[in-house]
Amino acid sequence: MDSLAGTQSYYEEADNRRKRTRLIVGVVLVVLALAAAWFAFSLGKGDGAASADGGAGGQAIPNVTVVVPGRVSVVAAISVNGTIAARREMPVGVAGEGGQVARVLVEPGQWVGAGQTLAVIDRSVQTQQAAGLAASIKVAQADADLAQSELERAQALIGRGFISKADLDRKRATRDSANARVRVAQAQYQEAVARNGRLDIVAPAAGLVLTRQVEPGQVVGAGSGVLFRMAKGGEMEMLAQLAEADLQRVKVGTRATVTPVGTDLKIAGQVWQVSPIVSMDTRQGTVRIAIPYSSALRPGGFADARLVAGSGEAPLLPESAVQSGPEGNFVLIVDGKDHIQRRPVKVGTVTDGGVSIASGLTGTEKVVVLAGAFLNPGDKVKPVVQKSSQ
Repeated sequence: MDSLAGTQSYYEEADNRRKRTRLIVGVVLVVLALAAAWFAFSLGKGDGAASADGGAGGQAIPNVTVVVPGRVSVVAAISVNGTIAARREMPVGVAGEGGQVARVLVEPGQWVGAGQTLAVIDRSVQTQQAAGLAASIKVAQADADLAQSELERAQALIGRGFISKADLDRKRATRDSANARVRVAQAQYQEAVARNGRLDIVAPAAGLVLTRQVEPGQVVGAGSGVLFRMAKGGEMEMLAQLAEADLQRVKVGTRATVTPVGTDLKIAGQVWQVSPIVSMDTRQGTVRIAIPYSSALRPGGFADARLVAGSGEAPLLPESAVQSGPEGNFVLIVDGKDHIQRRPVKVGTVTDGGVSIASGLTGTEKVVVLAGAFLNPGDKVKPVVQKSSQ
């Protein structure tokens, strides 16, 4: 009996749950129907108002913010990039006969003066050779002194007839030969000293050591190539590649601001050389920008630069006003009848204040500030003029 009663109670409870579910669903459907009716009524009322405002078309005329840019002074800047290099790179090698390197005195990144020794070459053999030549000078000088004394005695005796004139001439020749041998010995000694002075590798001018390719114990000679590379005076430059059209706008002395990659530095420089030729393959030329030394500049590194190529008057628009398409850049303007027109433009310099327009606008047009996709040529709008910040 208890089992039968429990089963009956279970079915009654399930039936009650189904009834509650049907009731809830019915209430939700009624609410949705009422909401749909209210929305349809409101929409119909709104369409009537829009029809009253928009005319025969039955559509509201949208308000569109426009700006009359005018013409302002705009700096003509060219953005370029390129590599850093030493303005005057000096390769340093073996100037003398070479030998075994005894010591290397400098490291890359070190500043050196003109004539400062970079590496010392062992000169033990050359020193002994120079000493021998110095001794030979003294030997030759002693012979010359003896020949001079004999000549003077012969000159004293010739008047007494103890010596002939021919003997006197021979003694004079002997004296002259001895003096010549002294001069030869002196020249040989000076040559050895000069050679020994060229053994060490020295800096040809003051500057910054960039690379070192020699170590103690290494045997170097005339065929060893470059052992050190230096930047004369530490002066650097940026090698920038410019398009042929931009190359015509850059002159020697043009100001530039260089920013090495990975830094926020802005290093002032100026163009000191413009390439006289243009590559036939890339249609680009090289501009060389002189920049002072900075620890952030490393030859071979990459940098960006901004060249100031002059200034002029041009319309200045917000970046949001300029659109781009397959045919190029364009803006949307509002004509005298408040219709949208599409106007192709050529963009000039991009600055923090906006985008300058090189051609396509006079500055008196009403340009749509935010040219969204919802506007099409021919659409009628209500222009709301925004005051230009320039």
